[in-house]
Amino acid sequence: MKTLKNPFLGKGLPEQSGLADGSVSQDVAGAENLFRKCPRADETPLLIANDLAVGLAIGNLALKDERQRMGLGSFKALGAAYAIAKLADSRVRGGLTQSHASALTGRTFVCASAGNHGMSLAAGAPLFGARAVVFVAETVPSAFEARLKARGADVARAGATYEDSMTEAQRRAEAEGWTLLPDSTLPGMTAAGHDVMEGYLVMAAEIARQIKTPPTHVFLQAGVGGLAAACAVGARLTWGRDVTIVVVEPEYAPALMASIEAGKPVTAPGPVSNMGRLDCKEPSHLALKYLAREADFFVTVSDSEAAETVDWLGNNGIATTPSGAGGITAVRHAGGGASTLGLGPEARVLCYLSEGPEDV
Repeated sequence: MKTLKNPFLGKGLPEQSGLADGSVSQDVAGAENLFRKCPRADETPLLIANDLAVGLAIGNLALKDERQRMGLGSFKALGAAYAIAKLADSRVRGGLTQSHASALTGRTFVCASAGNHGMSLAAGAPLFGARAVVFVAETVPSAFEARLKARGADVARAGATYEDSMTEAQRRAEAEGWTLLPDSTLPGMTAAGHDVMEGYLVMAAEIARQIKTPPTHVFLQAGVGGLAAACAVGARLTWGRDVTIVVVEPEYAPALMASIEAGKPVTAPGPVSNMGRLDCKEPSHLALKYLAREADFFVTVSDSEAAETVDWLGNNGIATTPSGAGGITAVRHAGGGASTLGLGPEARVLCYLSEGPEDV
């Protein structure tokens, strides 16, 4: 496991770094108020896994369990569906339509996805009368494609990587007049991704109520960085500087760490990772901007470390994937870096189980 102490903590990347304009939303209350209008807006549980903490040589371990969020199997249910709901709600409040259910009739939403973002789009679009189209790379498991189609989405394979599928989604959106809804933010393309990340703030609102003792550490797995940025917002708003924020990426896709090392957003090419939903080579600009200022550490974990952690969790009755266990993998395999991160018998660690097993 590679560990990088953030040299930009408290100040952020230089202004000349080429980051997109804008910022991550911090409207936690607004996000939860909109979410509560959803008929399936139930809280996900916070698991206290102190039996696991003993084996990890830490004080305690809390796991925010997103594996059954709204029946979609991951935290991503809060993303695209939230952004679509926000648009529909704005049309109703603006007097453009009287019904949320038909507010977006005739519109087609399109995205690229490694599975879970597409599931949220597929579930959210028809609730407001819209159609969903999802582009996936050739490496995305067939189980995710089947689940997308079961939700009514049109699915197309495009390219070997997430970036390839994103390029094709963008091309088709422009050609067909569809609404592109990415889970990332890039120059000239931040509004939709901003709203997707805003939905993830719902987790922060729930955790602030659920957790009894403030954590000393929060480990946040990252692909493009949306979950990590939104949950870091929640951590800072709730616990301020008293909590250490650690961002975790696959060693084959260190988009955020590589950008921190370069002092600007960069693409970090590499082989395909078994952490499929984290296997993103280019960072979300708004997420990177926020995390460069607020994250204490960036770490990478290997595919073998992630696979071992999935087996370990499974043996303890917790089923997930290498992506879903990303943060816990870093805690478990910190090794000699544990002292650098401040892990020890007094550490109170919060991690996210961001998705359930792929065959569910």
